[in-house]
Amino acid sequence: MSPVQPLRLAGLSRVTVTTWPRSVTWTCSWARSCSDTDGSSRRCGRVGGRRADAIRPRRRHRPHAAGVQGARVRWRAGRAIHTIRRPLPRRRCSVDLDFPPIDADNHYYEPVDACTRHLPKEFARRGVRVVQDGKRTLVLHADKVSYFIPNPTFDPIIVAGCLDPMFRGQVPDGVNPRDLTQVEPLKSEYRDRDARLAVMDEQGLDAVWMFPTLACGVEQGLRHDVEATMVQLHAFNRWLDDDWGFDHDGRIIGVPMLSLADPAAAVAEVEWLVGRGARVVHLRPAPVPGGPDGRGRSFGDPAFDVVWAALVEADLPVAFHLGDSGYNHVAAMWGGRDFFEPFTPPDPLERLLVSDRAIHDTIGSLVCHGVFTRFPDLRVASVENGSDWVHALTKRLKKLANQLPKSFAEDPADQIRRNVWVAPYFEEDVRKLADTIGVDRVLFGSDWPHGEGLAEPVDFVKELHAFDGPEQRRIMRDNAHDFLRPS
Repeated sequence: MSPVQPLRLAGLSRVTVTTWPRSVTWTCSWARSCSDTDGSSRRCGRVGGRRADAIRPRRRHRPHAAGVQGARVRWRAGRAIHTIRRPLPRRRCSVDLDFPPIDADNHYYEPVDACTRHLPKEFARRGVRVVQDGKRTLVLHADKVSYFIPNPTFDPIIVAGCLDPMFRGQVPDGVNPRDLTQVEPLKSEYRDRDARLAVMDEQGLDAVWMFPTLACGVEQGLRHDVEATMVQLHAFNRWLDDDWGFDHDGRIIGVPMLSLADPAAAVAEVEWLVGRGARVVHLRPAPVPGGPDGRGRSFGDPAFDVVWAALVEADLPVAFHLGDSGYNHVAAMWGGRDFFEPFTPPDPLERLLVSDRAIHDTIGSLVCHGVFTRFPDLRVASVENGSDWVHALTKRLKKLANQLPKSFAEDPADQIRRNVWVAPYFEEDVRKLADTIGVDRVLFGSDWPHGEGLAEPVDFVKELHAFDGPEQRRIMRDNAHDFLRPS
């Protein structure tokens, strides 16, 4: 096949040429026009300044990742993507605030050695491996290929915020939602700490909580090998400490990974993390691996009390961030796939069955099995899991407590309002969330720089129409500050 030649077409911000015979596809720049480069309003398709009550696609089986054009998985098929692009202009903060916000949901894109740099050699074939298959780079969990991120080089990468109209349910008539996806070269601020600080200054952000992208699928991939899971997560945390730090100048809060699968090892990891200055830890919202006959375990299993006690003693809160929670087994019961593969054509029933389920069940296990009663000072945050589940869970728990009063030492709703913080999706009803758990438990999270997040993080404040000034400050800054309880 002849080499790909650069193309220049008027009116296009980037052109993608594949090596498929006679296949040339491009992404029109109309989606970018919904967010003018001078920082003007991104509210295309608004009705009266409020989002239309359209049916929105549920998150997050859409891409976080790279190597995708029009949501077609071409890396997996072994066909290279060549992207010719003009650089997009860097935008400045478009919102004037009298306080510096704290973003509770930011991400980096891991380099290929993030999971392997500190992995002991004896676990090389039991942990994460990165291999080459011709021109493709693949991630293996033990000896099984993972397609959680089909292009683990993250270059090219999806443009931050380009899927905004889709998640608002405001895709214009006649436009295929898949065609919203745009890609560009990997930027230095996605991997370099100093470059990220400079961008944070431009965005008007005081601090960010930094979560993984690729590593959010690791624990599920290694769930059958508890020892390897614990060793792998520690190796990843050492990389995170190297490249980003757990608390860099009080501005970049790298969130390390923790699993309760081996309680003794988890306590040791907590002690190590505290010694390295960690401010918050990440737990996967999913049943804890390692139960009898390969079954999962509730977070309320008494075996894990030693870990909860260690976290409370260290005043170290927990963040449950979206990832591969293994919930595709629910879809499999209805004829769907039993594994999470986000870059394949969507199945609406799968989304209906799986979306919101993991975090709903996770918080439910903490309440039903008494974790918040035994550890009332434990603080947990739900990040990038949305918020529509909160009201439903609270209502169900209150009814359950009425039916089974001896099973609940405290009102379940009071436990959630005391112990749980939630970062909603920007397109959701944030006022309803605040009315359910209290405005002092609502966090601002932009999901930057993922494609389904906000192109400009601070634009989140534009969604807070139903809140007064002090309440907006609480959501955009003070709640995240208080959650971490800085000394």
